[in-house]
Amino acid sequence: MKCRISWISVRQVLLIFLYLLAVVSIAPFLHLQSDPRQPTPMTQSVWTVNSLGRLGNQMGEYATLYALAKMNGRQAYILPEMHQQLAPLFRITLPVVSGNMYWSIPWRDYELHDWMSEEYRHIEGKYVRLTGYPCSWTFYHHLRQEILQEFSFHDHVKEEANRYLAGLRGQRRNVTYVGVHVRRGDYVWVMPERWKGVVADKAYLEKAMGYFRAKYQEPVFVVTSNGMEWCRENINASRGDVYFLGDGKESLPGRDFALLAHCNHTIMTIGTFGIWAGYLAGGETIYLANYTLPDSPFLEIFKPAATFLPQWIGINADLSPLRSGTTG
Repeated sequence: MKCRISWISVRQVLLIFLYLLAVVSIAPFLHLQSDPRQPTPMTQSVWTVNSLGRLGNQMGEYATLYALAKMNGRQAYILPEMHQQLAPLFRITLPVVSGNMYWSIPWRDYELHDWMSEEYRHIEGKYVRLTGYPCSWTFYHHLRQEILQEFSFHDHVKEEANRYLAGLRGQRRNVTYVGVHVRRGDYVWVMPERWKGVVADKAYLEKAMGYFRAKYQEPVFVVTSNGMEWCRENINASRGDVYFLGDGKESLPGRDFALLAHCNHTIMTIGTFGIWAGYLAGGETIYLANYTLPDSPFLEIFKPAATFLPQWIGINADLSPLRSGTTG
């Protein structure tokens, strides 16, 4: 009897051990199967991109990853940080790679400059992490409709933006909304001190707004900025067609961006925020052109022709304050 009891105990222990071993072996795969947004480890390609900068940079990185992964026949995944920034605004579809999975993958870093190059059509590697701050239409404009779909707004965001704009119509019957984004903040000193460049001044904005006033019967200018005090002091609102609606909160840029993107046309100054506002709004876009000196180191990493769409309208910056040392 004692031997029989001992045999049963050993057999039970062995079965329990084998069962636990099987559970431990398949648990990771069961977890991945239950979450369709996660890649299966080491069985398929996984491409991603760094998550750097604020909203405009994140959009550029997302769109570039989307296009290059598709071009190279690879599956794109975004980092959780990028998902947290973009998903509250847009109906993005790229899956998210988990933190655990991210650290287990043997990434090959691949640095990008800010314009499309032929070698980017032939990037080798199953596990590629794109790096840099890409934001050039040359990467993704051939997929414009897909990119616009990726950056389509959630219904509640669209409704709020359209409600704001509708409130500005007043008695106007043929209103044309022009979004105006004025980049100030750190650019006020970064451009002249680091890049031998300038930011937009009062004269530039007057010219750009004058273009739309001459072309459209009842334009309404919706001004957003991270320097709204400067805008109120330098943009003439006496005609009654200028509205300072942006809140300028760089940590919560969604409201400002949605307002700009739902306008008919765009006036931007510099920066990826304004570039993407113009890209999503469609219509006509006016931008600040030639805003650095010819020997600016900025031109080594920035190509205007790869940044601004050919049909966009450039107005040259006034570089005289830079030469005389009176920028700001």
